Amino acid sequence: MAGLGLVLHPTRDVSEVVEIIERWASRHRKTLMVRAEDAHRVPRTVEPVPAGEVAVRADALISIGGDGTMLGALRLAVRDPKPVLGVHLGRLGFLIEVEPPDLPAALDRISAHDFTVESHACLACDVCGDDVVAFNDIAMVRQPGSGFVTATLAVDGQRYGYYRCDALVVSTPTGSTAYSYAAGGPLVSPAADAVVVTPSAPMAGISRSVVLSPQERIRLELEPNSAAVAVEMDGVIFKDAATEGWVDISYRRDAGRVVRFDPLRHQERNQLKLSLLDLPFLPDQLRELLPDEIRRQRHERELPPPC
Repeated sequence: MAGLGLVLHPTRDVSEVVEIIERWASRHRKTLMVRAEDAHRVPRTVEPVPAGEVAVRADALISIGGDGTMLGALRLAVRDPKPVLGVHLGRLGFLIEVEPPDLPAALDRISAHDFTVESHACLACDVCGDDVVAFNDIAMVRQPGSGFVTATLAVDGQRYGYYRCDALVVSTPTGSTAYSYAAGGPLVSPAADAVVVTPSAPMAGISRSVVLSPQERIRLELEPNSAAVAVEMDGVIFKDAATEGWVDISYRRDAGRVVRFDPLRHQERNQLKLSLLDLPFLPDQLRELLPDEIRRQRHERELPPPC
């Protein structure tokens, strides 16, 4: 492994984690690179390169942040998938396995090729002629106060029905735990191949989730009486205030590669996180429910290392 590309959370302080990686890279004579626009957030030893070259030149990517940052790293490497290691700085994190204190050991294992790769599918989308990809979901969302999203659904060219709702979410199995789940959609096993179309707050038309085969091509087209909508990919606005147009969606297997060290433990942790989503507690309240010894150990792990 010669080079690692860093993908940083856009707003959080990532300096402590980057310093851990930089010290490890220096000891092991590995090259680090980052997108040129993030050069001011990392040490000078990290090479700034154009965004489009990070995934091409790196042997692996390290995502520092939450699931959103991880999804951005997967999109960055979609044309030439590289292993992506997620380092947790977020709040929940279904995709991320490694906490900052465990990072040096994780990097050693990556260098020794002692890991497995979890394959992820994406949605390849044509949004009115523009190509985009989404690893969680693509959504058509109404602008507040402007009415409803009114769109038709066609599958393999056959008109299926219409929606009138606050938002229309199309998700992968990975994305079934995100926006689609919040809109009332089903949880889909990450081992399955499927596309889920879920309306949020439906007022008329199709009012339940539709689960489709990965071989089927999907088209969502705005009706003339639709409100202005935003098109989001993985929660990032791609097109704003659209009043006409379409989104063509197809399913692409093996589009992303996520580093896993202990897949079974990661799955068990995600099952616990899913169960916590339905509890009416804030994160600090949940910590108070932990036994004193576990809380003390977690507090010690979160303390910065001594100088």
